[in-house]
Formats: sequence, C-alpha cells, structure tokens
Amino acid sequence: MARGIGENPARSPAAHLQAVDYPATRDELVQTAADNDAPVEVINFLKSLPKQRYASYEEALRDFAEAERRFGVGNHAEDGPSREDIGKKAVESPDAPTHHP
Repeated sequence: MARGIGENPARSPAAHLQAVDYPATRDELVQTAADNDAPVEVINFLKSLPKQRYASYEEALRDFAEAERRFGVGNHAEDGPSREDIGKKAVESPDAPTHHP
C-alpha cells in the first residue's frame, strides 16, 4: 500500500476515496475501489474503516489512523487474548510447581 512520495498513486487508499460520491457507506467505498481495480491491500484497508457512513472525503481521511490501527496485525484490542501475563504463561507450566525469585 502506498504511503510515501514516489509510490504508485493507484496503491493509495486516499486516491480511491476521491472517486466516490459522498455521502457514502463504507461498503460503497470498498466497492468503488474494487471497481477501479484497487489492490487487495487497499480494499482490505478500506474495509477496516471504523464508521459505516461518511459524509465527505475529508471525514473518511480522518479515520485513516484508526483504520491503520485496525488493519495492523496484532495491534487491535480485539485481536486476541490479553498479553498481560505473557511471560508468566510462557514460562510456567500449569501442571508443575513453579518457583519465583
């Protein structure tokens, strides 16, 4: 997915948002991108936008940070179990006694 200068604009989610008539739903954003042969990562990124409906291009752009957080692997609170005791769970066996320093 394009994120910087010199990248192919067709790989940028923002470029595909400009082709949409607003107000638009998230599904309409995704469908327009798919109709314009957007890469799979752009389509998946647009699917991760947090709102169901957008009044303007600018409103959709404002939610890119939240979509990036959701789109990133392992960065979303609902992605899996709590990681609070990850070290303890990795070291201690539930069947054997353990000793803590």
